[in-house]
Order: sequence, then structure tokens, then C-alpha cells
Amino acid sequence: MKQKLAQARATRIRLIAFDIDGVMTDGGLHYTDDGHELKTFNVQDGLALKLLQSVGLELAIITGRNSGVVAKRAADLGILHVFQGIGDKLSVLDRLRQQLGLGWDECAFMGDDLIDLRAMAACGLAIAPANARPLVREQAQLQTGAAGGQGAVREAAEFILAAQDKLDDAFAPYRQHASGART
Repeated sequence: MKQKLAQARATRIRLIAFDIDGVMTDGGLHYTDDGHELKTFNVQDGLALKLLQSVGLELAIITGRNSGVVAKRAADLGILHVFQGIGDKLSVLDRLRQQLGLGWDECAFMGDDLIDLRAMAACGLAIAPANARPLVREQAQLQTGAAGGQGAVREAAEFILAAQDKLDDAFAPYRQHASGART
């Protein structure tokens, strides 16, 4: 039942906002001796974000922490809407959706912890990775089988693309043409 609801809601999504720690990463915080922060991002998740962009979906990052690593990753992926150090993710998401001329039913939010709940509840589609806190998983219409930093973003992206009948279009540039296939 939840799967059908998630699929119906995914058909309308035009903006997907993501938390970082626990969603695009495994949630671990790694520091070097000189205090520099390190994060590990999943390359397949990165390609998923590019696939979403390739079919015209807007992406945003809304995270509670400030990190130069996040700014670098967002720049590498061409994500224009990046908000860091945000305690009230709902307010930021509301301003962004208004700026883009979108209704709440056209927005999705992927989060894993309590700070994400209000933004998730307002959106047409709430997504949680497998490692999300129990209350967050309960509130999500879509829960991925993969954990944050381990393909959860890819799974969510492919779910939305499939629901919108855009998965084949997104994959098309990567498929080998039948006439050029080797035997």
C-alpha cells in the first residue's frame, strides 16, 4: 500500500531536496589531525543526481551542518540550490519551492533524522534511507532498501524516474546502441 502511494506521489515531483549526513553519506564524521573534515560520497548516487537533472528535475541540498566538502560535492554535481547550517529546513524549502513556482505536492525531501521530519511532512513525497531513525522511516512514503551513502539516493532517484516514465530517457545516453554492439 505504501509503495503504491509513493509511486503516485512520485509522478508529480519536480524538486528533490536532500539532507547530507546519513543520506548522501553514511553519517560518519571523519576529521584529520589538523581538523579537516572528510566525508565519503557514493559515486553511483552522484550519477543518479545527474540523471535526475538530465530530465529536468531540480535538486537541492539542505543540511544542518556547514562543510566545505559539501560545497565541493554540490559544485561537482552542478547542484545550484545548496543550503548549509540550516536548523529550520522547512522554512528554507518553502522559500525555494515558492521561488521555483512549485506546490508542495511537487516537492520531495529525503532525510534520515528528526531535524528532517518537518520538511518531509510538508512535501508530496517523503523519502528515508534504510538507516533512518524509526520515526523518520514511519513518516516516509518511500523507504529505500539501501542505507545512506550506500546507494539510497540512487534507489530513490530511479524510483522517481520510473514513476514518471523517464527512466529509459535518463539511461539512454549510457546504453550501447544495438547496431554498435559487439558480438
